[in-house]
Amino acid sequence: MKIQNSKTRLIVAASETDPDMLYATKFWAPDPFIFLERNGKRTLVLSDLEIDRGRKQANADEFVMFSELEREVQGKSRKTPPYEKVLAHFLRRRGVRSAIVPAGFPLGYADALAANRIRVRATNGLFWPEREAKSDREIEMIGRALRITETGLRRAIDILKASKPGAGKRLRWSGKTLTSEMLRAEIDSAILRAGGVPTGTIVAGGDQACDPHERGSGPLFANSLIILDVFPRDAKTGYFGDMTRTVLRGCASEAQRKLWETVKAGQALALKKIKAGVDGITIHKAIQEFFAERGFPTELRKGRRVGFFHGTGHGLGLEIHEHPRLQKVTLKARQVLTVEPGLYYPGLGGVRLEDVVVVTKDGCKILSRFPKRLEV
Repeated sequence: MKIQNSKTRLIVAASETDPDMLYATKFWAPDPFIFLERNGKRTLVLSDLEIDRGRKQANADEFVMFSELEREVQGKSRKTPPYEKVLAHFLRRRGVRSAIVPAGFPLGYADALAANRIRVRATNGLFWPEREAKSDREIEMIGRALRITETGLRRAIDILKASKPGAGKRLRWSGKTLTSEMLRAEIDSAILRAGGVPTGTIVAGGDQACDPHERGSGPLFANSLIILDVFPRDAKTGYFGDMTRTVLRGCASEAQRKLWETVKAGQALALKKIKAGVDGITIHKAIQEFFAERGFPTELRKGRRVGFFHGTGHGLGLEIHEHPRLQKVTLKARQVLTVEPGLYYPGLGGVRLEDVVVVTKDGCKILSRFPKRLEV
């Protein structure tokens, strides 16, 4: 894919950690390198270590050796010049007087360029607006990341099914007390074998799950709600999967079942309302109102938030949380979003169910395939 734009654009970043650089170049590198797009031509400045691989793999028109620029700046000096001086030299040679940069562009580089009368300004909004509407190929890659995600979830369910309650209702598996850490390690190992990179997998049981980003620790218990939130990155493409299931090993109480069924129905309500042109906040409010009608209000109790107090969903792609936030935009076709309502009440537990969808003109297409079951 070639991104056409008449503006001069500059990125200095490692593509392994910078999604804008990876999107532009399709080239994985662990160290920062230079990307310049000017008059429709894209130039990469790469180290000696990376340039041959870059020529084979990167999406660019021209490749420049950083070491050659470095020698020009160093001259007869014994001291190697700092990176930002080489960057300024490269841009001056190209006649660049101003460039658009991502919002996270390093301040040290910006200061060095300003000292060389090269103006940089952060883009107003998305650096690559094209990232918002996913191509067929991107949707396919997100689907592959979701298959990897499902491999991890499947491993978790298999282990929970094989576990048995022991003393104090602690689950036992493979001769040991089953902990959040053990189950997370099994999920992450399955993800690695499937070609993914695990990133912060959540296995949180009981009241721990009432803090939605709590990763979970310690023993897991029978007859207790357990949130499994799995969001790996595909090691090949860099695209993320993201899926959450809430399960219980044993028998659910009436209150636990009602909580779980309410979240499931709330998610179904959201999925029914999603389509291009809909204001996302109306979906979010509709879920909160539905939950309150079912007896699960969002409020403060003893100084703590309970109910549905996080967003309904977020964009997904080369970032785990990328533009847009579902409840903060009018939905557009080809946006890929998570849909993940949840309810959290200490003493009862937390429930979150999350799937990934593509927004369409008339509704949405669900990319997730993993089944939803409360008791395992």
